[in-house]
Amino acid sequence: MTMHLQERLRPLALVTGGSSGIGFELAKQLVVSGYDLVIVGHNNAKVVRAAAELSAMDEAPHVEAITVDLSTVEGVRALYDSVKKSGRPIDVLAANAGIGVRGDFARETDLERELELIQLNVMSPVHLTKLVLKDMVARGEGKVLITSSLASMTPGPYYAVYAASKAFLRSFGQAIRAELEDTNITVTVLMPGPTDTEFFKRAAMLDTKAGQGPKQTAAEVALAAVRALEDGDDSVVPGILNKLQAGMNKLIPDKAGAKLQGAQTKPRH
Repeated sequence: MTMHLQERLRPLALVTGGSSGIGFELAKQLVVSGYDLVIVGHNNAKVVRAAAELSAMDEAPHVEAITVDLSTVEGVRALYDSVKKSGRPIDVLAANAGIGVRGDFARETDLERELELIQLNVMSPVHLTKLVLKDMVARGEGKVLITSSLASMTPGPYYAVYAASKAFLRSFGQAIRAELEDTNITVTVLMPGPTDTEFFKRAAMLDTKAGQGPKQTAAEVALAAVRALEDGDDSVVPGILNKLQAGMNKLIPDKAGAKLQGAQTKPRH
């Protein structure tokens, strides 16, 4: 272990949800920025495959794949303990893992699935960030990226719990950033708009305007996110149209915002 630490030249980034979509592209951009990686996912085959692809990049990073269920307290603790055992400090935490649930809350959606969403989208990043930030504060440095969403800025009919979870993350990230102003630790909140990933399929939203409309690529989102992270920005909304949407969302009341959002997320049937 001592030899490994002596030979290490790169800082270490931990990316949850790093086997696909925005998380995988975040991992790629972090490699380009000079980081080694720990990528985390719940599907072992996908995580291992992603790690192999990342390891083959020209920068030749060291990439560790960890398969764990972050929707459980035990899973978060196991992940943290595993990284701690390596003896390497976490220089960047990208808390990116999350899921979506679509449907009419009172009449369609499954409560167990929504409680799982809250565990993964809300409780998991709070738990993991708490553990990692304590170490960063002790060292006096570090960077945190929290993946929220443009959906965090208005109420979200037909994916009410998902939008609320992202609003929580936006508020949480900005609050702890303010608490850390007297340190060398930064927190950046990523708020992507519709992105070309498996999200809409997994959330059963392919038959919505949002699911069928124009999207950014995950690579575009990740590039903007890592640039903002490296610059220590408080937040980033990738894409000109998304920035315009975010500006409008700040000006309209929640009732109007909910109506506009619902038009994008209501099933077309």
